[in-house]
Amino acid sequence: MDTANQQRILGYFIEEAKEHLQTLEQGILQLSTAVRDAETVNEMFRAAHSVKGGAAMLGYTSIQKTAHRLEDSFKILKDNPVDVDHKLETLFLNGYDHLQDLIERLESSADFSDNDAVEILQQAESNFALLDQYLQQLLSGGGSDSVSISQQVTTILKQMLQLFKQPDSPESRQKLHISCQHLSEIAPEETNWQQLVTTTQKAITNKKYPYGTIAKVVIQEIKQAGDYLNSGQIDKLVPSRNLQQLAATAVETSGAISATVTIPTDPQGAALALIKTFNKQQISQIFQIIKSRI
Repeated sequence: MDTANQQRILGYFIEEAKEHLQTLEQGILQLSTAVRDAETVNEMFRAAHSVKGGAAMLGYTSIQKTAHRLEDSFKILKDNPVDVDHKLETLFLNGYDHLQDLIERLESSADFSDNDAVEILQQAESNFALLDQYLQQLLSGGGSDSVSISQQVTTILKQMLQLFKQPDSPESRQKLHISCQHLSEIAPEETNWQQLVTTTQKAITNKKYPYGTIAKVVIQEIKQAGDYLNSGQIDKLVPSRNLQQLAATAVETSGAISATVTIPTDPQGAALALIKTFNKQQISQIFQIIKSRI
């Protein structure tokens, strides 16, 4: 096949993939109501399936695998009644974001290859592992306590380790910030845990210390705190002196991190950006501020 035909076929794929992404985004943003409509779930399933098939035909394994994982997750929603909560919505949105990121990179680079997507695929796999785990919990009728808290923390820590291995950048720090939000969702009612995670978020913004120093303190801190949380030793969930020092001497604040987030002008895009960046409590506070100023 000549280059012109290859480019034309690739163009068709990208155009169709973007339409399928729109279907996925609209469905996931309304997931709590979408799961009660079999046709809507089928549309999302078919959208992921179509992207998977097109990527396989063109040889883009990273896109194929990511779309396949989404397809498998939608199949579970097709075949089983599931009560959708904020955590499930967030995990699906994260999966969608990884697929969108891959397709956007393909569109922007004629030389895109699977070698360029190794880190994205690793992050996607970590997220889909959490999604699969949580779907199984919901199907079994259990809450977040049905699976070991230590196991949940370990899964997120693996993702954070991959992020710390990347070059220090606003993007990598923002993704670490989002990982901390996932940690906060493990025990939303435990004040000590929430305080420790908040301190960790502040420490991650610190640019006065080498990235490796921050990584060592944060990973060790969260691992130990996860063990305490899992064993019910809530009184020991206190930020260490090193973590507190990193948080206290941070040049930027969590608000400064949020300022790096691009908020689209369309309502759905803006809602997606907020859901990705903030937890449920923070979003509620944002809405209250907006309401008071309208």
